Amino acid sequence: QIQLVESGGDSVQAGGSLRLSCAASGYNVMAYCMGWFRQVPGKEREGIGVIASDDRTSYSDSVKGRFTISKDAAYGILYLQMNNLKPEDAAMYYCAAEWRRHCTSDYRDYGHWGQGTQVTVSS
Repeated sequence: QIQLVESGGDSVQAGGSLRLSCAASGYNVMAYCMGWFRQVPGKEREGIGVIASDDRTSYSDSVKGRFTISKDAAYGILYLQMNNLKPEDAAMYYCAAEWRRHCTSDYRDYGHWGQGTQVTVSS
């Protein structure tokens, strides 16, 4: 059984930084496709970055160059380093995992989710 628990959400000013963590447990979970998604009320969940089992990453255009995904496989933790935060980055952030050959950023391809952590960015 895969369990994902996010933490690190906070309220920051525009231009600031945050690091989100996702503690992952379950057999071989770090070999899964893992991703970070975000959602604001009334909008569809957005995939912002994914990391494959070989640590290859991909990002949405909205965060490329500002956000970095990494993982510590030994400790089962997925990270999202967010720099130069903008008010439009404010959202509930979720981590997700799925056993797939090709990692995607489509939330519908992921079946394991955490409960989310809130990020607020003030201008």
